[in-house]
Amino acid sequence: MSDKLDGTVALVTGASSGIGEATAIALAGEGAAVALVARRRERLEALASKVEGSGGRALAIEADITDQEQAIAAVGETVAGLGRLDIVVNNAGVMLLGPMADAPSEEWDRMIDVNLKGLLYITHAAIPHLRAAADDAARGVADLVNISSVAGRKARAGMGVYNLTKHGVGAVSEALRQELTTEGVRSTLIEPGIVATELTDHIRDGLREGVKQAIGAIEPLQAEDIADSILWAVTRPKHVSVNEVLIQPTEQTW
Repeated sequence: MSDKLDGTVALVTGASSGIGEATAIALAGEGAAVALVARRRERLEALASKVEGSGGRALAIEADITDQEQAIAAVGETVAGLGRLDIVVNNAGVMLLGPMADAPSEEWDRMIDVNLKGLLYITHAAIPHLRAAADDAARGVADLVNISSVAGRKARAGMGVYNLTKHGVGAVSEALRQELTTEGVRSTLIEPGIVATELTDHIRDGLREGVKQAIGAIEPLQAEDIADSILWAVTRPKHVSVNEVLIQPTEQTW
């Protein structure tokens, strides 16, 4: 293990798989204690064991962050169990694609609840702790990292509400940057292109296959590639704030 983040505590949402899992492992590898937040307890506990088996500290927190009380409790449990909060990675997200005219509105509700409300609930609860960490940490900063998507830059047919949520993530990230940066809390927006994760598995039958076929010819990013970008951003010296990172597969043209 390295020690760039020694003494810090990070909270990662959506930590039970994909980018969240890879990010938790990467942060722990640099010395951060990690709070693992998601709904799938068995996966969280397995990940916590993996982190601790490598010499790190981890806390598994089962929570549905679309419920504000559970989001607040997850932040509180992190601080109570690990002592502070220096880094938040808002990674939890869903991508339910398809033309708007035929889409069940429940899919829209789910994307807005997870991609926007969950992020807002966790962030709102975390801000006082991030401010406190920036004020007393040896490194002099705290970090808020929001995972968006290339879909937060480019709107495409069949992705309208997903585009809406990810454009929203970008907007709120920039507003938070302006509000918090003078207090030492950095806001970083990460915008991945195609990544090999579970996201496409949740697209409804009849559309899932077409989406997978459309992206199948491109060698995707791996979750570890995104984790590397996050780790790079949060380990910059205090005078450097990485505000936005767009990272796509080399072959992706859209």
